[in-house]
Amino acid sequence: MSAQRQPGRERFGPLLAVALFAGAVAILHRELAAYTYRDIAAAVARIPGVRLAQAAGLTALAYSVLPGYDAVALSYVRHRLPFRRIAFGSIIAYSLSQTLGFALVTGGSVRYRLWSSWGLSSAEVAGAVTFIAFSFGLGMLLASGVVFLLVPGDTAALLHLPFRSLAPLGALNLALVATYVAWTLVRRRPIRLFGRILPVPAPRLVAAQLTVAALDWTLAGATLFALLPAGRPPFATFLGLYLIAQFAGILSHVPGGLGVLETLLVLLLKPYLPASDILGALVAYRGVFYLLPFAVGVFLLGVHESRPYRTRAAVMARTVGGWVPRLLPQALSAAVFLTGAILLFSGATPAIAGRLEFINALLPLGIIEVSHFAGSLVGAALLVLAWGLWHRLDAAFGLTVVLLGLGIGVSLLKGGDWEEALLLTGVLAALVPAHRHFYRRAALGAQPLEAGWVAAIVAVLGASVWLGLFAHRHVEYASELWWRFELDGDAPRFLRATVGAVAVVLLGGLRRLLRHAPGRTEAPTTSDLDRAAAIVAASDDVSANLALLGDKALLFGETGRSFLAYGVSGRSWVALGDPVGDPAERQELAWRFRELADRHGGATVFYEVGVAQLPLYIDLGLTLLKLGEEARVPLADFSLDGGNRKGLRRNQRTMEREGTSFQIVNQPAVAALLPTLRGISDAWLREKRTREKGFSLGRFDERYITRFPVALVRHQGEVVAFANLWTTDSRRELSVDLMRYLPSAPAGVMQFLFTSLMLWGRAEGYGSFTLGMAPLAGLENRALAPLWSRLGALMYRHGEHFYHFKGLREYKNKYDPVWEPKYLASPGGLALPRVLANIAALIGGGIAGVIAK
Repeated sequence: MSAQRQPGRERFGPLLAVALFAGAVAILHRELAAYTYRDIAAAVARIPGVRLAQAAGLTALAYSVLPGYDAVALSYVRHRLPFRRIAFGSIIAYSLSQTLGFALVTGGSVRYRLWSSWGLSSAEVAGAVTFIAFSFGLGMLLASGVVFLLVPGDTAALLHLPFRSLAPLGALNLALVATYVAWTLVRRRPIRLFGRILPVPAPRLVAAQLTVAALDWTLAGATLFALLPAGRPPFATFLGLYLIAQFAGILSHVPGGLGVLETLLVLLLKPYLPASDILGALVAYRGVFYLLPFAVGVFLLGVHESRPYRTRAAVMARTVGGWVPRLLPQALSAAVFLTGAILLFSGATPAIAGRLEFINALLPLGIIEVSHFAGSLVGAALLVLAWGLWHRLDAAFGLTVVLLGLGIGVSLLKGGDWEEALLLTGVLAALVPAHRHFYRRAALGAQPLEAGWVAAIVAVLGASVWLGLFAHRHVEYASELWWRFELDGDAPRFLRATVGAVAVVLLGGLRRLLRHAPGRTEAPTTSDLDRAAAIVAASDDVSANLALLGDKALLFGETGRSFLAYGVSGRSWVALGDPVGDPAERQELAWRFRELADRHGGATVFYEVGVAQLPLYIDLGLTLLKLGEEARVPLADFSLDGGNRKGLRRNQRTMEREGTSFQIVNQPAVAALLPTLRGISDAWLREKRTREKGFSLGRFDERYITRFPVALVRHQGEVVAFANLWTTDSRRELSVDLMRYLPSAPAGVMQFLFTSLMLWGRAEGYGSFTLGMAPLAGLENRALAPLWSRLGALMYRHGEHFYHFKGLREYKNKYDPVWEPKYLASPGGLALPRVLANIAALIGGGIAGVIAK
């Protein structure tokens, strides 16, 4: 069995983020001891409209600069794209990554989806994303170096450092930047780093890189600066403090630096401004610089998904149509998570008195109380359902639609919060048209929440509790508060809602802890093999007959109309081919297999898959590698006529003249031939000095052989060769698996067998004959091709000593086949060598089988 993953290492990051967030909130709570929630709300309300407009304009300007990162990075990897594509992808990537944090993961995944569909290889995407991250840090060094040199004393004093000036640190930062620039000027040869060849950027790219990065940081800081009231420090001083706070937020791994950025800036700006004014400006900044662009990004995805072919949007929709569906579920998941957080925060803070009185004049107090309590329950549930949407669960979609509708109603009833209702309506309007993207039928409790999701939910609940305690800090808490029901009873409503929200999350967690453990992998029973045989017979994929070999576990769909066959070697869970059976169940079956592997700490692998299901494997987060090409001979027009079939025609006539004949033995009569077939197989193995393989190659197993018809070749009455036939009821294709012959068989016997089978298949109405795969065929050996492709092409061209790669393809070309690519879908990067070794062990029957012939 596969090794178990180390949970402590995976959970350390999220736990550290939660701890840092909690520490930041505790410090912020201490700094705000002299203020109330209404002081903060008043500070937000006091921000003039003109300053909000300035901040919005600076935000738009900042986001118009961000595509420069992508343009420079694409130039660095020498793969240019039209600017409209760069800008569109940049807006989506940055609007998500700025709000959700973990820019390399969120923004990087967006760019991978987009750029790979526009022709970039995985190596080019990785190089460009790395270049963007480097530019991001380079800009911080440049901007902070300039600031620390311009106002060295002010910044050092505000930081309470033991030295008077930050000028040395500023000089060091600028020296690092200057060293990088000088290095790019004097070195022209590429460098090797961690086994990768990296080109040195040209001077014009370096200049653009520094310009974009410096503008980005300066405009981001200027947006917050515009929201601060009179009395704020000079801009240069403020920018230095802002960069330090942002750097700490990045290091904390808290999404968006939430809490960490606020706490540090409240501390650093305290000599200039009251804490309430600073926090009020930061609240507005989060809305203008983070949430507003995030809403724009989600809206853009929604527009292109719901209006794919209208007017001018049609051009862009066709451009992004391949990857928008893969991004939309994650964007909607984030939007639902944010709406859940907003509902919780709203339930923790006092209602607006005037609106509450208006509602009370129309409705009884009991409806207001129930609506407030329900609003917090809905918020807590949406936090968990956002995880289900991220994983494309259909059940999560249905519940989310219902709860968003309920949330709209209770937002209006609990205090006339039309802003919340409008926000929930917008999210609901974006979610409903995207139903087809949430296709997985798995239950919500079938998979545990990842550590990162648990940390995010706990952080939001903790922030909600702190916000409520801060907002009602003037209230003396006593047991009778729980039972006070009155119009101005904001604190009792907060307490009841908090207990309800925490209970929703805890009950959900308890349900997951008590769920049944996944079953162990077991060999298929005869009944399982019979069920699989019926599914294969009803399908169009003859290669799925390999599942009947009995050496692979079978995972059936919920209705029993589909399955996939898999084996486990080391940490690799390897499915052979695509899921077989009902097309409506294939997606869910693949996801169930991925979850099964994940529960055991294994890597999900699909071996020898076709083109049709490649989008599914991309959705599973797997990397695609071309293994070779499969030869398929159309039988409708197959004949021995024509000059190009002269060799086949001559061989058939020669064999028939020498007393060689072809015969099909139907499946019921095969058992009587087993002793003869066993003798031929054993002689063939001795002659080839090899042993039986498995997994993706058939072997002589009597229970397996007797499931199929067998093609025989007789020479002067004696059986000298055989092959078991793979067929399906649709007769779409025909193939063979085990092909063996006696050493004494006449030369050309296998060509005779193949040709006779194709002629027989055409007469019986089969559509095509599959000759199997030519490994490494069709791989490109170009300078910009992926490393695997180049290595495979070299092995194909120069590896005839080890395996007849070219000879095998040339042999199959006699029949003028159509070549179709076959792929490996697996984790990429450093995991690939291990995966390939595990697959080889499955085929060879262990490590000894890999080493032996």
